Amino acid sequence: MLTSEQVNRVAHLARLALTEDEKQRYARQLSAILDYAEQLANVDVSHVPPTATVLPVRSVVREADVVNQLLTRDEVLKNAPRSDGESFEVAAAITESS
Repeated sequence: MLTSEQVNRVAHLARLALTEDEKQRYARQLSAILDYAEQLANVDVSHVPPTATVLPVRSVVREADVVNQLLTRDEVLKNAPRSDGESFEVAAAITESS
């Protein structure tokens, strides 16, 4: 079981102000979590192959996502409210204050 000092340290790191009742309750709960993690660490997984995911690998690209004819720069800039002929012109987001 975690000591009161260990619970105080975790509470301090998490910036939590705990009552004495909370400290006792969290000591029990955190200890149970650590005990379970220890049980998991002792499970024999030597027969389990390494894997990145348990889900089947599939393509996320839909047929509709296939690239078709691309617009030229001039075609794209025709839709812009303002342009310098090379790129979009937008209002400054950051200005110097006087």
